[in-house]
Amino acid sequence: PKYVVSTVSFSPLIPPDRLSPDIQMILWAGGLYGLNSICRSSLSQAAGAVLGAAQAVEPPRRDRPVIGMTSLGSSCLSYMKRLKAPLEERGFEVAVFHATGMGGMAFESLARQGFFAAVMDFALPELGNLMVGSVVNAGADRLTGAGAMGIPQIVAPGCIDLIDFAGWQEIPEKYRDRPFHAHNRLIKSSGLSPEERRALVRDIVARLRQAKGPVHFILPAGGVEEWDREGEPAHDPEGLAAICDELRRTVSAPIAMTEVAAHINDQAFSDAALAVLDDWIARGIVKR
Repeated sequence: PKYVVSTVSFSPLIPPDRLSPDIQMILWAGGLYGLNSICRSSLSQAAGAVLGAAQAVEPPRRDRPVIGMTSLGSSCLSYMKRLKAPLEERGFEVAVFHATGMGGMAFESLARQGFFAAVMDFALPELGNLMVGSVVNAGADRLTGAGAMGIPQIVAPGCIDLIDFAGWQEIPEKYRDRPFHAHNRLIKSSGLSPEERRALVRDIVARLRQAKGPVHFILPAGGVEEWDREGEPAHDPEGLAAICDELRRTVSAPIAMTEVAAHINDQAFSDAALAVLDDWIARGIVKR
């Protein structure tokens, strides 16, 4: 258990990228100089939390190999609904990480600990957010952990068309005339321009080229998130064409690529991902 007791807990002085994903905090209120009843209350809560966590924790079991997967909420990316059961039938445990900053950080941390047998890294908006300066990012090491450990990676361009902003944040003026979607009170999204999408694709491919293990990229040419379908607020044929064209131009050996004439949320995409995994299992690249 990790617990921070500090006078600057939850302040801008401790941004999320300075914290490990499993840490807890409480404000050290009124205790800057000496103990009193107010700060003793904070300290007792922290001590109780650490003791309770130590006594009640259920350590992760390692009885089944784990597939690490990234996604967003199922209204935006729904492939996890079609993949979880087939992966479990193949003997894997499936851990799905919410790619909204801290989720990506946790995913990368566990990858660097060698926790995954393989990864299905299908949601990469944190990299686009990092590129344009959005706070909804997972830091500069995103899409590097599995590669550094030689973990087999199946990768897709889920949500690389969007920039995410905090729901209470004003959309910067340069993005206000672009496709827009207000997802909920926490997150709203604007669209990357075609040239920004090309730059992001180049960054993604450059990161994957550093991998020490096999990488297979799946390109769903029909769309990369639910809101980019025709009639939806993020529909942008020119932007999607830029993603597809740049991937076709930049992905080459040792990165393999499969292109499917389908949307990322269609069954054909999930089938393609399972086909890659099954091939790796048959060849002994991924162990069960």
